[in-house]
This record gives sequence, C-alpha cells and structure tokens, in this order.
Amino acid sequence: MADVKKDVKTATAAFIGLGTMGYPMAGHLSKAGCDMTVYNRTTSKAEKWVAEFGGKYELTPREAAKDCDIVFVCVGNDDDLRSVLLGEDGAFAGMKPGAVLWDDTTDSASVAREMYAKAKSMGLNFVDAPVSGGQAGAENGILTVMCGGDEDIIKKYAPVADAFAISVTRIGPSGSGQLAKMCNQICIAGVCQGLAEAIAFGKVADLDMPLVLDVISKGAAASWQMKNRGLTMDLGQFNFGFAVDWMRKDLNICLSEARKNGAELPLTALVDQFYAQIQNMGGGRWDTSSLIARLNQKPKK
Repeated sequence: MADVKKDVKTATAAFIGLGTMGYPMAGHLSKAGCDMTVYNRTTSKAEKWVAEFGGKYELTPREAAKDCDIVFVCVGNDDDLRSVLLGEDGAFAGMKPGAVLWDDTTDSASVAREMYAKAKSMGLNFVDAPVSGGQAGAENGILTVMCGGDEDIIKKYAPVADAFAISVTRIGPSGSGQLAKMCNQICIAGVCQGLAEAIAFGKVADLDMPLVLDVISKGAAASWQMKNRGLTMDLGQFNFGFAVDWMRKDLNICLSEARKNGAELPLTALVDQFYAQIQNMGGGRWDTSSLIARLNQKPKK
C-alpha cells in the first residue's frame, strides 16, 4: 500500500456496520478521499449511504472487504463482531494478506485478543479501536480513538482514521483500546450520576439551575457532561445522544472485566442498576443523562 500518512486518498477501505456511529464515520472516510465499499445487515441503509456518499455496497462482509487495505467495523457487541468477521462470508475470509481490520466497536478486551490472534493466523492485522464522542462526535468527525495492537500498524493506518477523529492514540497491545474505553465509560457513569444529583438537589432547593450550572461550569466541577447535558437534564430532555441500552451494555463489559482482574467498581455497579431502573421506566432509548429522571424531586417544604 502507498504511504497513507502522506495521502489518505491512496487507501482502499471498507466499512462494515452503518449504524448511528458507523454511517457518518464512513461518510467522513469517503469525503477524505478513500475508495469506499460498505456493508450493512439492512441493505437499504447501505443503499442510502452510497446514494449520499458514493462508492459501492456489497451483500456480505467478505465481498466488502475484498482487496481493501483497511476494513473498518462498527457493530453492536462481541457476537455481532464475530458474525461479521468469521465464517465463509466474514470479512477475514475476503481480506488480502497484510490488510488491517480496524474495529471501532465497543466490545470486550477478550474478543479483541481473540480476533487479533485469528487475524494473525491468517496473515492479517487487527486493531481494537473503540471511539468516544458519541453521535455528535461521529457526525462532526471529532471522535477520540483508543487503540490496542501492533505499534507499527497503528502508526501506519492512523492517518486514515483521522478522517473521523480528533485523536488516534495507541494505548498498548491487543485489548488495550477496549480497556481504555472501559475507563472512559466508568468515568462517564460517575459524572452523569453526580450531575443528576446536583441538579435534582438544586431544584429541590429552588435554585435557578441554569444560572447555577453556568457558574459552576467555570470552576472545578466543570465537565463535558455539564457543558453539553446540564441544561437538557434540567429540562428533562433526553431524546439525543448515547442511549441507556448501549450504556448498560458497555458497563456490563466493564463489570465483567473487573470480575476477571479483581478491580473494584462499586460506583459503576450502582449506576448500572440506576440505568436498569431507567430501562424499567421505558427509557432504554433515552440519553445517558436521563439518570435524573429516577430521582425524587419533591418541592421543598
């Protein structure tokens, strides 16, 4: 392959999984000049993408991955990843020797290591590269990418991923990207719960919460969540962003990994149960900031 660090237009790429994140990510790759082929389980979504961005679509991951230098994947979970990579119609079966599978799915570190070993046995490369930044980050091309895998491969192909990212960083060997993403989700869970409690407390205390949020966002309590979700939490608006259903999936990955390595995650386990309550309230598709919806906000006496 030509030196992708000099010209992303030299990359022949595929993108498997055109969901909320994958659709705009693949679009940024196309706009950057990559020769794109896409695959999606629902073909109509792939047809729509091609009509919008050009390129072509194929009916199997294997055909989409054929002759590509780099194959991006962004699907739902471990089982989804295996289903699009393995078997006769999987991407691995269609990839040329030396090509790289760049997995942007948030999945487990164990499946990342499993797919890395499988790829190596077939003369291929594998990078676990989960992203942070949510739907808005994907649409605006400003995702943060955390990579696990071989340093030379990541260094070579990171300029391609730059099409949809503000930062692409190698964390360590295979699985490290997923472990870093777990750290990211653990932090978000705690911050969202703290912000929800603060806003609920302030409302009970009859404070002007938009004013309070404006003031404290300039100090040590400031966070991305406060800046981007504080006012909408105050208003009870949750119809955007990263869904509770997906956050629970991610937190379960974190808790499962903690059981393996012995780490203690008491707050994460608690907030996971709070998200379960949100699901029981019918809020599975609400944004993760919906934690405030379960809090008892009685008027002050």
